[in-house]
Amino acid sequence: MQILPHTLPAIIGLPWEYLAIALAICLTFSALGFKRVEYFVSLGYAASIAAQSIVMPLLYRETLRDWVLVQAALLLAYGLRLGTFLAIRERTASFLKQQTENASRGTPVRGPMKSAIWVSVSVLYVLMFLPALLTMSAQAVGLSLPSAPVGVALMVVGLGLEACADWQKSRFKQTHHDRFCDVGLYRIVRFPNYFGEMIFWLGSWISAMSAFQSPLAWLLGGFGFVCIELVMLGSSRRLEMKQTNRYGSDTVYQAYARTTPILFPMVPLYSLLNLKVSLG
Repeated sequence: MQILPHTLPAIIGLPWEYLAIALAICLTFSALGFKRVEYFVSLGYAASIAAQSIVMPLLYRETLRDWVLVQAALLLAYGLRLGTFLAIRERTASFLKQQTENASRGTPVRGPMKSAIWVSVSVLYVLMFLPALLTMSAQAVGLSLPSAPVGVALMVVGLGLEACADWQKSRFKQTHHDRFCDVGLYRIVRFPNYFGEMIFWLGSWISAMSAFQSPLAWLLGGFGFVCIELVMLGSSRRLEMKQTNRYGSDTVYQAYARTTPILFPMVPLYSLLNLKVSLG
């Protein structure tokens, strides 16, 4: 008897054929990084998530419905929103200036190192999308998914926070080129966009808890989730360093950094400079 790809989770826990397709997708779009290395983790990242969010629902189109369909739509919205934001940001004068400064200070990445980054980020993007793929696969074989509504609700909250924070900062920077942003959500935490992204991926992982049918599924799904959370912590730390170098002598910024939590609302954590475990 032939075993269809979408029946595999009920047998061994992972839809391997579809994972191979997902990896091919991510390798294709992450290859943007060979044009400019930061595209591996910016435009290539956004395009990889968006493309998986289109192709995988099409493969499961006969069984996709309800909360799993909403989850896929949110991942597509995430990828498209992020890609659009990054593409627009590329054209701003402040970002172009920052890129020029980074290029003058940084060490060029070439050859085998570029290839290693390309493969590693592509695998990461597959694992980040894995919870959604598993919910689609589980639904296809009739498994109940009580965790999906909870996870999808968190994804909505996270995506809304991230989009709102990016919009507020972009609007603020149009008239305050040389000042740190401390309006709107930035009055509550210093990096609300990163906090929103952490909530989004937490929601994606939680939505699939009912679909993890093997220890390997738990391991790989958990690995992707932990990695993106560590990336967000590392990104927050890196941005804190940049802001400290740029605004550290400003007494207003000093007061802002001293009294506004860096990442988590109402949690008295004001700096990540001493953080030892992070990615990015």
